[in-house]
Amino acid sequence: MKWAEIRTEHPNEWLVVEAIQFHKEGDVFVGDDMTVVEKCPDGAAAFEAYRRLHRAYPAREFIFVHTSRQDMRVEERRWLGIRAGA
Repeated sequence: MKWAEIRTEHPNEWLVVEAIQFHKEGDVFVGDDMTVVEKCPDGAAAFEAYRRLHRAYPAREFIFVHTSRQDMRVEERRWLGIRAGA
């Protein structure tokens, strides 16, 4: 499904979606084709569902998102690790 279709079917909801097809523009992932995996009551529940799914299926691309977003663009953030002594 396209993001516009998902937004129409699930207005004002927290979802976990799987990116079936996406492309990258610099450090931004743009979803081209997605499927809804889970509906959630709030952002915290969506994050927990995302974590559970990501642990169970690490090779799949899951995203937790609210359908109020106009477009499906996710910035990639690099984890730099743990800081040594402050």
